[in-house]
Amino acid sequence: MRVIAYACYLAGSRNLIAKIRSDVCGPKIRTAIARHDTPALFDWLVEALSYQGISDRVAYDYMQRHGCITWADIDQSLSRPVSCPKLRSYWHYYDCSYQKSHGTCGEPNHISRCPVPAHNLRNGRLNQTAYALYLFIRDIADCDLVAWIDGQLGKPPDLTGPDQLALVRDALIAPLRNVHGISDKVIAMALSSILLAAPREKRWRDAGAGMIAIDTLVHNFLRRTGILRRFAADHPLWGCVLQAGWVRGHHSGSCRADRRAGIWPGLSQLLSAIRSARHLAILCSARSRYLQRQADR
Repeated sequence: MRVIAYACYLAGSRNLIAKIRSDVCGPKIRTAIARHDTPALFDWLVEALSYQGISDRVAYDYMQRHGCITWADIDQSLSRPVSCPKLRSYWHYYDCSYQKSHGTCGEPNHISRCPVPAHNLRNGRLNQTAYALYLFIRDIADCDLVAWIDGQLGKPPDLTGPDQLALVRDALIAPLRNVHGISDKVIAMALSSILLAAPREKRWRDAGAGMIAIDTLVHNFLRRTGILRRFAADHPLWGCVLQAGWVRGHHSGSCRADRRAGIWPGLSQLLSAIRSARHLAILCSARSRYLQRQADR
């Protein structure tokens, strides 16, 4: 345990939450929250989302050379009439399929006049994510991200229990799952920093602390070494959420398996056997065959 503790002290921060609140971006985020400054929060979120799918150094160097898309950029682009029907609203913006490397999209007749490819981001997925997130905030959150988060959090009596934390996470993350290019893990990490940096709102800070993601490799290490068992926190490797016909691997603080036996009987027993990505792929394949058999009946 002493060796492990020393390694954790060297590799990580013993005061992660306090560090986030006092970080360089902390005061800026707190000011943006206090002023309901949606453009500033959007710019921070888009930059945070730009780090997914590649090393932080490569993503950072690219943004240093080419800049990052902002709320003002998209707002100005959409303030003029656009020919592409997908840019009419958040609900229209699906299957854009813009690929920077090929210069193609889902509406090839409009791509020459479309504002989406005009921004020199690292790949086309990031362009789609930025526009989809902008349209979500504009059309769903009514251009006030702070008020939307407040409304989603509501006023639960207690945010310390695992059930309440799971409800809070889902209230914030579930509506954002349909934003192109946003995964549960990445949006949870980005939102947790915003929530933890909140000025005086305890609900925000409690929700943010409960959304800190734990890497699967770290989880495996804690379990194999018996650390989780020693602190009475042992639980299965995967907590899986069945949603919209797909199995989503979702690692959270509670890691509780979804027991929707009506969708797939025996799911909870199968989940406890998952130990690798290969096993998860086999499980997904098996579930597809099960659903096909149900449809054939």
